[in-house]
Amino acid sequence: MKFPLLTTLATLTTLRPASIAAFAPHSMSSSSSSSSSRSTTTSTSLQISALESLADITTLSIDSGDIDTVSRYAKTGLITDATTNPLFVSQAGANGDARYEAMVAEAVTYAKRTTCAEDGCPVPEETLNKAVDRLAVNLGKELVGLVPGRVSTEVDIRLSYDTEKSVERARSIIAMYEEMGVSKDRILIKLAGTWEGIQAAKILEAEGIQCNITLVFSFLQAAAAAQAKAYLISPFPGRILDWHKKQSGTTGYTPDADPGVLAVKRMYAYFRKYGYSTICMPASWRPSRGADVDGSDVDEILALAGIDEMTIPEPLLNSLSALESSAVVRKCNAESDAAACNDPDFTLTEESYASYWETDGCGKEKLKEGMDAFTTETENLIKILIEKF
Repeated sequence: MKFPLLTTLATLTTLRPASIAAFAPHSMSSSSSSSSSRSTTTSTSLQISALESLADITTLSIDSGDIDTVSRYAKTGLITDATTNPLFVSQAGANGDARYEAMVAEAVTYAKRTTCAEDGCPVPEETLNKAVDRLAVNLGKELVGLVPGRVSTEVDIRLSYDTEKSVERARSIIAMYEEMGVSKDRILIKLAGTWEGIQAAKILEAEGIQCNITLVFSFLQAAAAAQAKAYLISPFPGRILDWHKKQSGTTGYTPDADPGVLAVKRMYAYFRKYGYSTICMPASWRPSRGADVDGSDVDEILALAGIDEMTIPEPLLNSLSALESSAVVRKCNAESDAAACNDPDFTLTEESYASYWETDGCGKEKLKEGMDAFTTETENLIKILIEKF
């Protein structure tokens, strides 16, 4: 049940709450096609927010590992899912809050017990890896109790070029959840958008383990994920925008011409045209027009209104809560976007993927950058955990 957002948040606050060109990046010079608008009705007694209107046409996930933040927004009835990443898990490990400390302590105890590690001995890599995964699962279990939908939990980013080990760790994560009474249909296994990560998803999906392909910066990654029958992808329009701004020297774009927005719309249109069930859930947002323009922080979100799903961090949820519903106009429509898609459904192989990938400057650069950042967070977490053994 959805409640008027301003009333709910106010109450919760008081409670303290075919050729190589086929898969190459398209030119970003053209603007997106026109979309149908959505009329909204404003209550005479209470203004409806943009966040509420957006939740009517797009499934919303909260991009946070903070229990209080997720709880507060989940109680509005507007948030369905929650996403986590190595940064959030690392923050939990260093938080100091008694609730997170208990998660860390349990993860260390579990890792010791299941790998036969002894106190006072050097900590084996296997034990540390087990503790990292267990902490992620402990955090995920808390979030599962707050949101009605799915929680994404990431496989160790350092395994992103190893299909076999990624599958093994994913199965272990799901087994931990099931030991805790959490059904696998409440969990999405996050895997980086490498060829090997996507192939891991293909194996896991065949076993009934649903996957979220993250760090998606190119149409090539999206097409491969769909062909692997991944449940969901997380493209990053903001980081795609960053790359194009750096390459072109452009300081800002109108939202509908934002290269990140256009890239995501291309992925979405391809999925819908060829009947792929893969959900398109953009994440990681930037101001299309530039940070100095008032209200630009939600430019990309509003420019993708109507897409399958979005994951949004708390600051941008707050911004949407403060906007009127009239700011939301449907920009993504399955039928019209599918009709406008001119990409072929060319089956990718490892060889053809590698060939196309060599031409994808944005995808290559941003994937490496994202993986490096998450690797650093994982290594920081391991340092924290070593001190707990």
